Amino acid sequence: MADEPRLPQKRYFRQRAHVNVFNDMKFDYPERPSTQDWAPYYPAYFRANGAEADGEGEDGKRPLSEGTVVEAKRGPGCEAPEAPEAPNALKEEPNNLARVEFADIGCGYGGLLVALSPLYPNTLMVGMEIRTKLVRYLQKRIEALRAFQHGLLDQRSSRSVEWVDVRSKLDLEISALHTSSEAVDEPDNGETTRLVPGHYENIASMRINCQKYLPNFFAKSQLSKIFVLFADPHFKRRKHKARIVTQTLLAEYAYVLKEGGIFYMITDVRDLYEWNVKHLDAFPLF
Repeated sequence: MADEPRLPQKRYFRQRAHVNVFNDMKFDYPERPSTQDWAPYYPAYFRANGAEADGEGEDGKRPLSEGTVVEAKRGPGCEAPEAPEAPNALKEEPNNLARVEFADIGCGYGGLLVALSPLYPNTLMVGMEIRTKLVRYLQKRIEALRAFQHGLLDQRSSRSVEWVDVRSKLDLEISALHTSSEAVDEPDNGETTRLVPGHYENIASMRINCQKYLPNFFAKSQLSKIFVLFADPHFKRRKHKARIVTQTLLAEYAYVLKEGGIFYMITDVRDLYEWNVKHLDAFPLF
């Protein structure tokens, strides 16, 4: 009998908040967006590399492979989305039908992604974080949540399964975002006992230094939303160049955001807020 999935505990994944983004750390990143393999992150949407399109896996299921989208699982009230028009950078890749549209930069423990997942069950979202332990925590949490959802789906035929109230769950997750650095384990908000639209198949976390490699992952005009929540304020003047909002980085954000896309920013540090507003107002594309 397979072991029952368990949510990871934050206290085992603590890591200091400050990381030198200019250090020469080792990262895996694609040469260009079209070569990024998203299959390990979104197995319900892409076939794994090397899988045969017409064959079946050991579990009797048809294997999935990179570049092939599968219809996202939807809950009550979630209508199938219209096929998005691919931007120019993707039109030469007819098999690349599924693409990430939301990016949470510096996602921390991933509370926002987990809360947004059932609200946008047909939208792929990625949390990008430089701290290794936090990336590992979030991916383990996502894998556990998917396992819980698959178990509930298996039970649905034999008994009534309740669907989670995703709006109240979003409020709980967002209220806990500013305390995430203290590594306090979240209470179970119902995601382990109730079905949610999308079943968390549309979210993933990856370790990346966004201040160096963001354009390697996303094509021009690919993203519709970028989130930067409670970023490191870097109070010292000599550290301001490491802030997540600078003229150089705004150029990269503008490149990967589609026209009409939204850049979300939350901070509880007034100095950082004023810095961000000043640079956004001065940048012609925002």
